[in-house]
Amino acid sequence: MVTLAEVAQHAGVSASTVSYVLSGKRSISLGTRERVERSIQELGYHPNAGARALASSKSNILALMMPLRTDMYLPVMMEIAVAVATTAREHGYDVLLLTGEEGTAAVRRVTRSGLADAMILMDVELEDERLPLLRESDQPAVLIGLPAETAGLTCVDLDFAATGALCAEHLAGLGHRDIAVIGEAPAVYERHTGFAERTLDGLRGTSRELGLRMLHRPCEGGYQAVSATLARIFDERPGTTGFVVQNESAVEPLLGLLRQQGRAVPEDVSVVAVCPDQVALQSSVRLTSVAIPAQEMGRQAVERVIAKLDGQGKDEVVLLAPELVQRASSGPAPT
Repeated sequence: MVTLAEVAQHAGVSASTVSYVLSGKRSISLGTRERVERSIQELGYHPNAGARALASSKSNILALMMPLRTDMYLPVMMEIAVAVATTAREHGYDVLLLTGEEGTAAVRRVTRSGLADAMILMDVELEDERLPLLRESDQPAVLIGLPAETAGLTCVDLDFAATGALCAEHLAGLGHRDIAVIGEAPAVYERHTGFAERTLDGLRGTSRELGLRMLHRPCEGGYQAVSATLARIFDERPGTTGFVVQNESAVEPLLGLLRQQGRAVPEDVSVVAVCPDQVALQSSVRLTSVAIPAQEMGRQAVERVIAKLDGQGKDEVVLLAPELVQRASSGPAPT
């Protein structure tokens, strides 16, 4: 492992000069700074995290709060987390991953202990109990998600309201008039999780505008749960010809059940999903879908929290525009 002394010898400066370059505590001439930075890069020097923190009063760590709940789709969350970690590393930061459902307790622990220089929060609810603590704290933070009230916060998210609207517009444009939404698990709506609630808002508003009749049924996912949900939908609305699925674990069971019932996709029933491209492309029928831009959400969150740490950030809401890609699962409504 390369030491600070070896960097100093390579750059032809004292060890204290290297330390000052790393900490920024003293003004160092541009030529000397560039020589030290070149030696650091060439030698592959990585300062010890503890020593670096003592020298600069910074940990160079970002805390990522990502509660791992059984009712959430883990691959998307992990894709966001990997993007956060990768982007953070590009800026010289490591990531402390907090996966428990501690809520306010975790926020207090991080902000009071100095464990991390900034926080990124996921699984954001409309009335998230963590937000008052963030607003009171001086520690920079960014949300991946959108609460009901965004004043004093920086948020990055897919525009889920526009996503719901796109799905309804697509089915309406194909002539469908009775549509059903197979949603996330009931607990997701009970928590008033932002992305699920906002997708519903977009679907409902656009359905009203376009004269669609819409049913929404939460679903645990898995074959038995989807079977019961599908039976209920056709019992209540036998003329349903369009489905919007916002539940990755319900996609394949739904397609299989429709086949068993003799309902061809898309000739008899159209299916549109809000899901990762991998799910849409690997399903038994290639799904018309709006993709979840997980990598971009993670990257943008880190860029904005780094800007805050550099004193250049501002409170803002960044909504990524959704894009619907039509594939084999959607077509004209049956006549």
